[in-house]
Amino acid sequence: MSTTENGPVPTTDPAATANTPTVEGAPAARTGGAEVLPPRDVPLGGPRAMTVRRTLPQRERTLIGAWCFVDHYGPDDVATTGGMDVAPHPHIGLQTVSWLFSGEIEHRDSLGVHAFVRPGELNLMTAGQGIAHSETSTAATTVLHGVQLWVALPDAHRHTARDFHHHVPSPVPLPGGGEARVFLGTLAGDTSPVPTFTPLLGAELTLPAGATTTLDVDPAFEHGLLVDQGDVLFADTPLHSADLGHLPPGRTTLTVTNTSAAPARLVLLGGPPFGEDIVMWWNFIGRTGEEIVQARLDWEKGTRFGEVQGYPGDRLPAPELPNVALKARGNRH
Repeated sequence: MSTTENGPVPTTDPAATANTPTVEGAPAARTGGAEVLPPRDVPLGGPRAMTVRRTLPQRERTLIGAWCFVDHYGPDDVATTGGMDVAPHPHIGLQTVSWLFSGEIEHRDSLGVHAFVRPGELNLMTAGQGIAHSETSTAATTVLHGVQLWVALPDAHRHTARDFHHHVPSPVPLPGGGEARVFLGTLAGDTSPVPTFTPLLGAELTLPAGATTTLDVDPAFEHGLLVDQGDVLFADTPLHSADLGHLPPGRTTLTVTNTSAAPARLVLLGGPPFGEDIVMWWNFIGRTGEEIVQARLDWEKGTRFGEVQGYPGDRLPAPELPNVALKARGNRH
């Protein structure tokens, strides 16, 4: 997906303003054991924008482990909303993680990959030194619902080669009821085979009404829990639909209770604190503003990122750079 971070971008280009959210939003709140990061609505995808709910990054928190971007969308009736149609756009310095609850998305990239993602399936694309891709919901999609996540690549690997992985995790039972689908890392006795450049955890959890599960986790990890549907207690902290709860490292277990009268669906993310500041603007993650400026110029010149074959339309133009210096951000306050 295409976005803009690191503050508002002053421009009148409609293709750019559709992709220029800021890191502003309601302040995070810590009640009980977890910090609560509320969502904000963001238009996404250029002139054919759809609306997503963004919980990361925020002013108070840039990363959870290496996870640096959490967008949550749907359920959208595509007959009304038009679905997803994100034209070819570039990325550097990150991995994109696509995970669906319903619908189907067609992916094309400049590595030559043409793939689909469906509910319960992982698409992970590594941008490294530069990649371009497009994402469109298919004609078979009636309801589109899922998450789009980004992972920041550590400095030692952020210029790595383009790559792509597809994985279909099997459901595994959770203590106390429910199940998990582990798409990255290890949880509940299951390990994803998909390689990552820093230790990560990514899993969909479903809990029956009233169920409580306690999960063994790595104490070196911080964790985020995104609520797709339902109301839950996360370390005794109430979370509601579209909230993201955060817990710092140090815990060997996580306890989640579904307080709803219906099943709850959640996305659990984790990893050790990233420890590096990043510059995050539009679809780029770098370490300096100059690096971002060069990446934008390379996209506009048609170099570095390659071509996306098969998309029936033009690529997205880069928005104008802001009139202020791009600053590195991290969680070290």
